[in-house]
Amino acid sequence: MTYPERGATAGSLPAGYRHLRRRLLLGHGRPVLDAAAAVIMSWRMHRHAGLRLVATASGADVGATVVMCAGWGRVGVLAACRVVWVLDEDDRRGFAYGTLPDHPEVGEEAFVVERDAGNAVWLGITAFSRPNGLLPLLAGPAGRRVQDMMTSRYARVVRDATGLAER
Repeated sequence: MTYPERGATAGSLPAGYRHLRRRLLLGHGRPVLDAAAAVIMSWRMHRHAGLRLVATASGADVGATVVMCAGWGRVGVLAACRVVWVLDEDDRRGFAYGTLPDHPEVGEEAFVVERDAGNAVWLGITAFSRPNGLLPLLAGPAGRRVQDMMTSRYARVVRDATGLAER
């Protein structure tokens, strides 16, 4: 891992990083929760958001490594991460991964779907990150926009998989 605060997306986010928190209503009921969890836990969210990836496991398991590539054709940016925690409860499912060396960012990102007491199902995306190296640092606001764009893509993929867009 490239940062000391391993697992911090499950609690208070550490100082010294950019914080990102996004929450989206997906719908209501167990079928929505199950559909959203399946998309998140199987890497489909990442693939359908436009990333090419190779992973050491078919799903998000603690210790699994995933190398993602964002770009076009043979030109792209590689980002390697390792799954640091998995949540598998009756009404909450998800995982977090942390950056590995040579990732353009340093930090962690979590994806959790949960069903509340009113039966509403929510997607939560939480991250803390900062640039890793000179090039990402020079990217400045453009790098943050890319992270925001990918977060929106992830949310759209999960929302679409639950059928909310068709209602």
